[in-house]
Amino acid sequence: MSLKNSRPDILILGIGNILMGDEGVGSRVAQYISDLDLPDGITCLDGGTGGFHLLGELQSAGKILLIDATADGQDPGTIKVIFPRFSSEYPRTLTAHDIGLKDLINAFYLLGKTPDIKLYTVSIELPSEPTMELSPAIEQLIPALGSRIANDASELLKESD
Repeated sequence: MSLKNSRPDILILGIGNILMGDEGVGSRVAQYISDLDLPDGITCLDGGTGGFHLLGELQSAGKILLIDATADGQDPGTIKVIFPRFSSEYPRTLTAHDIGLKDLINAFYLLGKTPDIKLYTVSIELPSEPTMELSPAIEQLIPALGSRIANDASELLKESD
C-alpha cells in the first residue's frame, strides 16, 4: 500500500489482487498513477484487496475515484464508469474482494457519511490459476486509463476550489 500526498481532497483508490493477473488491474492503475506528478489535494492509493484498514483514508477524502476489475462477461478491457451511492449499486460481478469493499462502503453509512464515489470498472476474464502477468488487453489500457483518471481527479479538484 502506498500513499502519495498527505491529506487528500480527492482519493484515487485502486483495488485488486495482483497475484490473480487481470484481477489486479485496479492496483496496477493506481501504481501507474502514483508515478505521475499529481497536484496537491490528490492522493493515490493502491488498496490491494480492500478491507476496513482503508476506512481512515476513505473518510478523509472529499471525493473518491475507485478502480476495480469486474467479471461481467464483457470483452476484456471494457471500461464503465458508474456513480454508486449505496453498496447495493455496485456491480454484482465485482470479483471476490468486493465483499470487503461493500462492507467498507456500508461502514460509511453507519458512521453517518455518504461517500462521493466515481467507480471505474474494467471487464476481465478471471484466470484459472494464480499469475502476476496481465493479459495484453488489460496491460495496454493501463496508461490511457491511468491518465484519464488522473485528469478526472484534476478536474474535480479545480471544481472544488
